[in-house]
Amino acid sequence: MRILFVFLLFLTSTLLAQEAPANEKFLDHLRKHCGKSYEGELVTPVGPNDPFAGKRLVMHVVACGEDYVHIPFFVGDDKSRTWVITKENDRLKLKHDHRHEDGSEDKVTQYGGLTSNTGMENIQFFPADQETTDLIPYAATNVWWITVDDTSFTYNLRRMGSDRFFSVKFDLSKEVESPGPAWGWE
Repeated sequence: MRILFVFLLFLTSTLLAQEAPANEKFLDHLRKHCGKSYEGELVTPVGPNDPFAGKRLVMHVVACGEDYVHIPFFVGDDKSRTWVITKENDRLKLKHDHRHEDGSEDKVTQYGGLTSNTGMENIQFFPADQETTDLIPYAATNVWWITVDDTSFTYNLRRMGSDRFFSVKFDLSKEVESPGPAWGWE
């Protein structure tokens, strides 16, 4: 009996030690939606001059690999934005790939951040990295975070020390048709 107890204890500790880290589970949540598109809505108050106001907002999870997920974010007819999430060592990195209609990179592109820890399986925080600070000095205090669960995906931005807050929420329970490829990703 004692040998059985020791074996079960060993087996349990081995199984717990092999559990995937939270950021890998986060990527798994995103990968479940690969090839699918979803419509979203602004969560933040919309002012009359908001460039997102009144436009159809769609995310399309287009590419999923072992260490990456690419998600174009369409704002009306504007297909210039792609969120690129990659795993680097034991952290996740979020980059914003901005392109012009001809596919060339915008002068403000590849900004974002790297998680400071493995986070949680349903939420990851990305404080601005040095590349972002060098490219956009006023964005040095940006913190982006993404949440995902069975029914929704949210993309959020807070510029610490300011009123700047942006949030868009997508309904993962209802697929929509994709607006096509993002600029530069054909």
